[in-house]
Amino acid sequence: MSDLTLPMVRQRPLDPPDELGELRRQASMHHLTFADGHVGWLVTGYAAARAVLADPAFSNRPEHMHPPIPSRMQLMRREDLKVLPGMFLRTDPPEHTRYRKLLTGQFTVRRMKTLEPRIAEITEDRLDAMEAAGPPADLVRDFALPIPSLVICELLGVPYEDRSRFQEDARVLFNLESKAEDALAAVGSTLAYLHGLIRRKREEPGDDLLGGLVEGGELNDEELAGVGFLLLIAGHETTANMLGLGTYALLTNPGQLAAMRDDPGVVDNGVEELLRYLTIIHLGPIRVAERDVEIEGNLIRKGENVVLSLGTANRDPARFPGGDTLDVTRPAGGHLTFGHGIHQCLGQQLARAEMRIAYPALLRRLPGLRLAVRPEEVPMRSDMSIYGVHRLPVTW
Repeated sequence: MSDLTLPMVRQRPLDPPDELGELRRQASMHHLTFADGHVGWLVTGYAAARAVLADPAFSNRPEHMHPPIPSRMQLMRREDLKVLPGMFLRTDPPEHTRYRKLLTGQFTVRRMKTLEPRIAEITEDRLDAMEAAGPPADLVRDFALPIPSLVICELLGVPYEDRSRFQEDARVLFNLESKAEDALAAVGSTLAYLHGLIRRKREEPGDDLLGGLVEGGELNDEELAGVGFLLLIAGHETTANMLGLGTYALLTNPGQLAAMRDDPGVVDNGVEELLRYLTIIHLGPIRVAERDVEIEGNLIRKGENVVLSLGTANRDPARFPGGDTLDVTRPAGGHLTFGHGIHQCLGQQLARAEMRIAYPALLRRLPGLRLAVRPEEVPMRSDMSIYGVHRLPVTW
């Protein structure tokens, strides 16, 4: 059915659009008409999505990507879509391999373990501040956003007092309704800031990730700024939205909240279940076939775009029976929220560490935590490429 367009309207805030679930029940892959008329594919099944993410025949570079919905991509010039130095997320091997190799050692499970005491300290400081100010509070502003922002700033060596600049740029970049010129200006703003920071680190390297990369001498300033851009923006935005949306999901599912609060043995698995159930990647990822390739009997031709609905794939009953229900005791490993294959999220262990510490600390410190408004009054991030809540009014 080549007239299919991408469903984006959620009937319930925690569920993907109903049409996507219905499409998955019919088949794992469907022809999709993109906003500019390109006809490619939509993947809704778990096995097919995993196969696309793992296959080196698919490129992650943006030059030949088409917008699945009307967006600023249609208005951007092709030269504006070229990957800037260091933006390794949008590259393919061997370029991607070079950057990834330089960074992998910084994000191992072992390295993240050493950060846990500091993450716990930051979390407790935020809870102290919330208690001192008293209810009500906006959990996004007061808890979910500051924790990963502080952690990634300290890890990279970015002064936390500069956060308002890059956080505002991130809001523009992730907003699906931003104008093309505003998105480009946001990228330029953050890169200009990082170039200034890198110049200072060349004069006085610090004991941090960016300082170490500067001293390593394998990347030039443009590459360092590109790497820093990706880690800084992704490092706070994604986890912040998981903490906000995850708390909303627990507050509207009291039995699941009680399990996460009262049973320490549930927390690790509960984090994986929240990652699976919520899948905050609201749009995409998108891949481009670099040659003809067959997935589950479907021939994807060279140049065709493939949109993956990870939220729908992560609820595929063939992989997760009863997947439309939140169950923090469910063995939830194997989800695709962090991707799969060579582009699997570099910072996933850091995100897990932050969530494993922050959720139980919040729920145990404030056992009376509850929404300060009706659930339907919480503003959702339907207008953003990363889903979540814009604000989360709470009391206790």
